[in-house]
Amino acid sequence: MINLEEHRDLLKQHGIEMFNLCRKQLKKSREAFLNHDNDLAEDVLHSENRVNSLDLRIDRDCERFIALHNPVAVDLRFVLALRKINFDLERVGDHAYGISKYIVEVDTPVEHKLLERLRFEEMYDAALSMLDDIQIAFRDEDANKARKVFKKDKLLNKINLAAFGVISEEVKKDPLLIEQYLLLFSIIKKIERVGDLITNIAEEIIFYMEAEVLKHSKKKGPKK
Repeated sequence: MINLEEHRDLLKQHGIEMFNLCRKQLKKSREAFLNHDNDLAEDVLHSENRVNSLDLRIDRDCERFIALHNPVAVDLRFVLALRKINFDLERVGDHAYGISKYIVEVDTPVEHKLLERLRFEEMYDAALSMLDDIQIAFRDEDANKARKVFKKDKLLNKINLAAFGVISEEVKKDPLLIEQYLLLFSIIKKIERVGDLITNIAEEIIFYMEAEVLKHSKKKGPKK
């Protein structure tokens, strides 16, 4: 029988694998959208099964860890946090899938000037940077690194709030492009939700490392 420490290390490696896979999905969805690359978008869609399969594997392994070792204290917090982190990462993968599906279904490149006004690339890059930070925090068990994502999430929220006004102005100028504007707004909302999921993960890492529960310590909207 595998001992507790070996089993925990194995679970952590699977968690890192999930981080890597979901980051690749999110990055590919960004490149697919900006370059209007249907082939890359299709690649994201086809890789969704890998995300789902790993999600189920980690969930089963967490249950097995609890059943075999009856963990307490930091080991229990680790496995409880990992289950929630795994769930949130799978949702990040879902949003990358949704963005890529838009690209495949709506065969219309978006004007670059509009993307600049919406700060689209800046928002996407901030989300990827948050994902990098939180993966390092998980790998290195660094609660301070995890806290860095909260500030970056404020940028995503700011861009998201401004997007509605920008899109309203553009629709008035050219109502014929309303489908394209609605598509952009939907994608921006998905990126904003990715930021929310990453902050959820940060809270779980801090809970695991420091036994500090953050989700009731500040006003928040519902999990997305």
